[in-house]
Amino acid sequence: MGKILRAVTNDGTAKISVITAPDMVERAREIHHLHPVGTAALGRTLCGASLLGEMLKEDNAALTLRIQGGGPIGTILAVSDNVGNVRGYVSHPEVDLPIRERDGKLNVSGAVGREGLLTVSRDIGLREPYSGSSALVSGEIAEDIAAFLTESDQLGSACALGVLVNPDGSVKAAGGFIMQLMPNAAEETVKALEDNIFLMDQLTTILDEDGAETVIAQVFKGLAWHKTAESDMAYKCYCSRQRVERALLSLGADELEGILREQGSCHMTCQFCDAVYDFDRQQLEQLAADARKK
Repeated sequence: MGKILRAVTNDGTAKISVITAPDMVERAREIHHLHPVGTAALGRTLCGASLLGEMLKEDNAALTLRIQGGGPIGTILAVSDNVGNVRGYVSHPEVDLPIRERDGKLNVSGAVGREGLLTVSRDIGLREPYSGSSALVSGEIAEDIAAFLTESDQLGSACALGVLVNPDGSVKAAGGFIMQLMPNAAEETVKALEDNIFLMDQLTTILDEDGAETVIAQVFKGLAWHKTAESDMAYKCYCSRQRVERALLSLGADELEGILREQGSCHMTCQFCDAVYDFDRQQLEQLAADARKK
């Protein structure tokens, strides 16, 4: 279980959402058997997607965050509902890179790559989801999300995301924040926020030792602010046997009969949670018959 906190300055010119979710990222690490650099890359993306998804106001809305940077980890994908519950995967969870020599940190940008796009799709119940993309800035994910928000929302935005990994590979701390300025923010407010973010302690240390509210206090240092909301979130997959059956039916009778001839049975694995759904010959025959009726 993780938590999302939201706060706003008393004059309404800046708002922030903070997530702390080590258990959520640890769950993702266990499901996908990630090495440390993959844990950091997917963990940052999951936290970012959760913050963005929780900003959606429509019931049953969903947000998909996709990063394709050309690096060895391949595509990173995270899907959030409108309360911040999130799920995701990376194309190549087996990727492992040495730490960076210059600072001893995990080489996330090396795994993600820098030549590609960050794409956000918001499904708010309309006929088609609204999608937008921006070029990757660094491959570190947080800077890329901030650049996307600044471009798409036309609001000054800052984003920080971090995952702290224990020596045994498990997750010690994970989370981050997204802060956005309103168009009427005074120059001195903008300057104060920039200075606060530049001078704040290491994000994962704050989350691990002091908690999400301290992140808000450091970002909004010197400004009057108040908390507006607090909610729980988790790694949550919505797969089910019924959904898998619908996916198989969508293949059509000819395709299902082809699977019957070639394999005789079918094993479907959820890419988000690794749940396995088995369909024997009799079940596939019934699905093929049902598809033929449509």
